[in-house]
Amino acid sequence: MAISYNKLWKLLIDKKMNKTMLRKRAHLSATTVAKMGKDDPVAMESILKICRTLECDIGDIVETVPDTVGVNG
Repeated sequence: MAISYNKLWKLLIDKKMNKTMLRKRAHLSATTVAKMGKDDPVAMESILKICRTLECDIGDIVETVPDTVGVNG
């Protein structure tokens, strides 16, 4: 399974926020936001900071997606 933060990016658009605004309001490091931009895992503490800032649940910002499998399986 892989991680996807696409729900987060869509939520930011709905709330008229950008990544920099989120980073500052949630007190996140630039490295954390960059990792999320590459769908890399981040600390649960960072996820919870985002949830508090955006007043949402974890499932509203992150999801698991099946790993992509090559043609030869």
